[in-house]
Amino acid sequence: MLDRLRDGGAALSRLTERWVPDAWVILLSLTVVSLLLAVTGGRATPEEAVLAWGDGVWTLLALAMQFSIAMVAAHACAASPPIYRLLDRLAGLPDPDRPVSAVALAAGFSMIAGYLNWAFGLVGSALFVPFVLKRNPKADVRLVIAAAYMGIGTVWQSGFSSSAPLILATPGNPLLEPGTGAPVVDRLYPVTETLFNPFNLGYAAIMLVTGLVAAMALHPRKDAVTLSREEVDAILPDPPARADRPRTPAEWIDAFPGWTIFAALLFAYPLGHSIVTRGFGASWTINAYNTVFLVFALSLHGRPMSFLRACRDGVGAAWGIILQFPFYAGIFGVIQNTNLGAWLGEQFAEVASTRLYPLVVYTYSGIMSLFIPSAGSKWMIEAPYVVPAGEALDVSVVTTLLAYAYGDSAFNLIHPFWALPILAVTRRRFGEIFGYAFLLWLASIAIGVVTMLVIPTRW
Repeated sequence: MLDRLRDGGAALSRLTERWVPDAWVILLSLTVVSLLLAVTGGRATPEEAVLAWGDGVWTLLALAMQFSIAMVAAHACAASPPIYRLLDRLAGLPDPDRPVSAVALAAGFSMIAGYLNWAFGLVGSALFVPFVLKRNPKADVRLVIAAAYMGIGTVWQSGFSSSAPLILATPGNPLLEPGTGAPVVDRLYPVTETLFNPFNLGYAAIMLVTGLVAAMALHPRKDAVTLSREEVDAILPDPPARADRPRTPAEWIDAFPGWTIFAALLFAYPLGHSIVTRGFGASWTINAYNTVFLVFALSLHGRPMSFLRACRDGVGAAWGIILQFPFYAGIFGVIQNTNLGAWLGEQFAEVASTRLYPLVVYTYSGIMSLFIPSAGSKWMIEAPYVVPAGEALDVSVVTTLLAYAYGDSAFNLIHPFWALPILAVTRRRFGEIFGYAFLLWLASIAIGVVTMLVIPTRW
């Protein structure tokens, strides 16, 4: 069965590589669909739909910058000398003669890192896999890779960097203060009601255990696909470059570690003061989250030039967010500034009951994530109609939010987009790992569906 799934995954990969266009082209296609729906379903004129798109296109710039910094800061942390050394030591913990333990380590690292930060989970896991394969030569490379990006498909939307809960907890967010049109929510929702909701914590724990058990159970008893020492050496990341000894006064000034200490303190003190005076729930927003990772990155690098080089390299991972967010914002504007949002909400209310609405949102969110691989921007598109539709069915905002979050991450395990960093590092094709990724996806989907059937509709 695994062989059939792997063959099917390779065939699907070839098919999608041939027929599915770039994510930016898909985004423009979705823009066309939103404009057509605004005219046909929302009863707007073509000019009104285009103007609504224009009114929304620049409304998410602050959000785009916040997510871009998250990606850059995560990369800077993962590329620091202490983290590099830590990854090498962690990879040596499993028994080389028991490859199942190496798979468990890769899966556990991915899910824990993903819970802390989605971007760090992607970048850190991609860097970690070559170390795992180096120290555990009997581990199946396909399963190790599939296990090492489980975090983005299981627990990240329950964790500290979950986009939708952080947006609703951030003052002045576009759903609370859209600029034009009616607000989607009437108040802020602190993370104590969402991310630290006992139900969400329990869901994350169950997904973590399920992911570990599933990954360990899938390792083949024989005929594992492994890499030679030469192949492993070819994919090992280069260690962080040592700083050259300063030769000029300017270079001595640039190398002074006091600059990074000063910057870290500047970031850390206001956040600490806010947590002490206002409480954690009111303080933990997207900005607070980015502050923590910037402080870590500054502290881990120590010297300014090392930190700046790591950030410069991390900008390459954020370019998609920078370019695509204005177009997502335009779609948000169409939904928000025409009758399209209300019309879509009516369609949702008609096809779901109060009890089944979380499952409908979960499924819809998961399918949409295949086309819009950005949880924050997709939430801005979906929230204007899934939240009001839920309230019309007496489903709370928190329930709709969690259903959206769980569904968004559910389909990532079978989405080639999220595997790109780890595939680039390991020089493998998505079809090679699809069989294992698909089985891991089935396990996570089973937990997600049951969760949607028992989640409270009111809190």
